[in-house]
Amino acid sequence: MLMPKRVKFRKSQRGRRKGMSVKGSRLSFGKYGLKTNECAWLRDNQIESARVALTRKVQREGKIWIRVFPDKPVSKKPAETRMGKGKGAPDHWVCVIKPGKILFEMEGVPRNLAREAMRLCAHKLPFRTEFVER
Repeated sequence: MLMPKRVKFRKSQRGRRKGMSVKGSRLSFGKYGLKTNECAWLRDNQIESARVALTRKVQREGKIWIRVFPDKPVSKKPAETRMGKGKGAPDHWVCVIKPGKILFEMEGVPRNLAREAMRLCAHKLPFRTEFVER
């Protein structure tokens, strides 16, 4: 799965998911994209399953850009553990998503194929998205 090679701090706080995305809210590389409408955490395995659905539909033609990377560690304590004894060990990695963020971009395929591929990709994600084009 996707994860950073190294991080400055092993554990992080949850933070607040509010506001609109400023960076990464425009199409920069491709002609078509998938844009978010909600705040959420996007897990490393969700990014990978969306990428697989996207590449399978276009049958490895065209070019695809993934504009998100999970760089936030989420810790979890083992099941049936008593309260206290500190914060749990890092369990998985997430990417903080805000409304307006472009997740995937695509180029080199017809519009209807790109739209269908992005629709299949959006089914793998835990929030509402919209298809955008240049």
